[in-house]
This record gives sequence, structure tokens and C-alpha cells, in this order.
Amino acid sequence: MRMHSWGRYPISDSTLLTPRSSADFAQHLNTQSSIDGGTVIARGMGRSYGDSALSTTVLATKGMDNFIAFDESNGLLSCAAGLTLDSILQTFMPRGWFLAVVPGTRYVSVGGAIASDVHGKNHHVDGTFCEHVSELKLLLASGEVLACSRTENTTLFHATCAGMGLTGIVLEATLRLRRIQSSAIEQRTIRTANLEEALEKFEDNLNYTYSVAWLDCLASGPSLGRSLLFLGEHATDEKFKVPSKRTISVPFSSPAFLLNRYSMGLFNNAYYYKPIRAGQSQRIEAFQYFFPLDSIQHWNRLYGRMGFLQYQCVIPDEGALQGMRKILDMVSAAGKGSFLSVLKKFGPANKNFLSFPMQGYTLAMDFKFEPSILPLLDELDRVVGDHGGRLYLAKDARMSAEFFQTSYPHWEKMRELRRGLGADTLFHSLQSQRLGF
Repeated sequence: MRMHSWGRYPISDSTLLTPRSSADFAQHLNTQSSIDGGTVIARGMGRSYGDSALSTTVLATKGMDNFIAFDESNGLLSCAAGLTLDSILQTFMPRGWFLAVVPGTRYVSVGGAIASDVHGKNHHVDGTFCEHVSELKLLLASGEVLACSRTENTTLFHATCAGMGLTGIVLEATLRLRRIQSSAIEQRTIRTANLEEALEKFEDNLNYTYSVAWLDCLASGPSLGRSLLFLGEHATDEKFKVPSKRTISVPFSSPAFLLNRYSMGLFNNAYYYKPIRAGQSQRIEAFQYFFPLDSIQHWNRLYGRMGFLQYQCVIPDEGALQGMRKILDMVSAAGKGSFLSVLKKFGPANKNFLSFPMQGYTLAMDFKFEPSILPLLDELDRVVGDHGGRLYLAKDARMSAEFFQTSYPHWEKMRELRRGLGADTLFHSLQSQRLGF
């Protein structure tokens, strides 16, 4: 069947299977290993943006989505890897628990969150998703299932966390939830005049648990990088309710020509100048703060039938202002910007081989796919590389093998570990083949 991920580019001819048990997964791997040249990759909810969950054969984990156990004394939840973050939040938020780290959508499986080592608006405080995973069970190419943690099969644990599904298939995981006193967030909004002020305000507010900025990537001159910075803390009013699931839907792919520098410029200008309570906080639903786009089903259709590319980079602190200023100058001049541009602060990197975050700032921008965008993104890669940064594998669909291998220093360790496990002959995605590991 024809398959794609959330960006709707590229499209792959793949066989999609949905095993219902660990034994089913092992049987499918045994069958696939006997096919000459056949490759397989696990897939959760399909919310990675590019080609990291596309392969000859795709094994969907959504058939294994059960809770296993919860220890309320320490917040440890054990579950199958196909369980979604949405299911966890719907079940545990009314009981006073929240995930320690959430990405920009709750429609992600636990296995997918581990494979991408997703980050959230609190990386500068709490790190990545996998830093709150205490153990996982991994199905190897051989059919063996290993328990992996920071004390058992440690190297394999750090290769699997952020490993993009290339060490094996995560079957189960145990993760630590966070105690909360309310199902709401106290949000404070700061309007900044340009990129320099935005970074200054991030640094001034590192005491906040959550911070994220919407950025106008079409602004230029003195307004380059103007932003709205959203700071957040869990409310403490001891009011809990089942989170709202109100949504609207984009019923079909929009004509791509509707997204142009003029329409996006109008949106960005209106959004930047929207009324805010300067210096004051407002109480909003947690889902509204963490997952604003989840209220629009199929929002990826807004970019047209050819899909879109998300470009997410990180640049270390010392080069962040200069590098991101150059990136925004290039994007603004090209008129290829997006109304979905997000800036976040990262804390220190972790030990996982292919984890994306490092101490610095990350910028994410969406571009509708058109051939003319590819040379611009190649130029952005050069800027990111010149400033010691890298791109996020979960969002990537076109990075070169050379750039990947120079920006991820542990990629050869990952390749050697895969060879030692026999994973390199079975577990592959279109992305891993493109990047040469």
C-alpha cells in the first residue's frame, strides 16, 4: 500500500502489518528475515514527519495498547508500546498525574516517543522523554526479548532511546509520571520585538518549568524573529477534569497556492498583535497549552497534496543568536516561511546515541513541499553545521548522509551496535538507508 508519515512526503510502497502480541511480532520478524533484501520498521501513530517510519514492511504497534501496571506510590506506569500519550493523559490527569515530558502532539505512541526521544517545552528543566523511562522491553532481530535500563543492557538502552526503531521493536516500557495539583496551566505571555529580545526573555525566565515561543519567520529588519513567548506552570487549584477533546477537521487537502508569503504574512501579523495580558497570567486547559494543533484534525492537509517538510534544528547557546538570525534572514528573503514556527530552549544533551537536543536553542519551521524549497534547506543545513548544530531525525525527510554523520558524533557507535545485533540486515527505514547507517 501507499504510505506516508505526517508530512505526507515522501510516499512509500510498503506492506503494513498489525501484530497483536509479542509472539506475532517475533513471527513477522522471522518471516521477514527470510526475505532477501527485505527490511522492516515499527510504526506507532505515524506522527514522525518524514521517512523514519517507512520501509519495505511496516509493523504497526497500535494493536498493543494496553496498560500493564501503575504504582501510585512512586508514579511508575508500565504499559505496552502502542499505548498513546493521549490515552495516558485521559486516564491519569483526572487522578492528579501528568507525563513528565510531552511533545507538541498527544497522538504519539509510547514506543514512538522512545524511538524519537521526544522533547517538550520543559527540556531546560526535565530533559527528554527517555530520561523518565526506567525500563523497556526490546524484541531483537533474533527473536530474543531483552529488558533494558540504565543498569541492565545499558548500552542497548541508550542506543534504543532515540534509536529511531533501528535496534529492535520496543514492546513495553515503564515510565515515571509527574504529580500535579490541577488539570490546568497558568500561562504568561510576553511579546518580544525581535530574536535577540526573545532569547533574552528565555534566559530571564529559566525558572519557569515550561517555555515556548511562536516566532514570525517572515518578519525582517529590526523585527526579525519577533515572537510571542508562552511561559507555563501547572496550576495549584486542585481542580481536575477530563481534558476536552473538542476538535475541528480539515476535510481535504487545501490548494497549495493558498499558502504564500502574503497569506502567511497576514496571519503572522494578526497573531503577533493579538491581545495579551502583559505581565499577567491566565488559566488555560493543559491541552490548549501543550497541544494547540491537536484541536485541528488532519491539519497537515493545509499544505496541499504534495505535503510539507518540517525543518527543526538546534544550535548551541554560543552560536544561537548569530546562526538563527542568519537562518531567519534567508527564510524571510526567500518568502518561504511558515505560520507554524516554534522556538524553544534546550538544556544539556543526554547519553542516548542519536538524541537530538543539546544545550542551546531549537527552531522548527514548516514549509509546503515544492522543488524550489530543497536548495534553501540545503543552505540552512550549512548554517546549522557551521554553528555546531544538527537536525531532528523525527522531523527529517531530506538531510544528506554527510551532514548527519558530521552532526551526530555517535552515529558510528550506533552502526557498530546494530551490526553486532544483526539489526542492520533487518531493521531499516527509508531514512536510515538514506543516511547510511
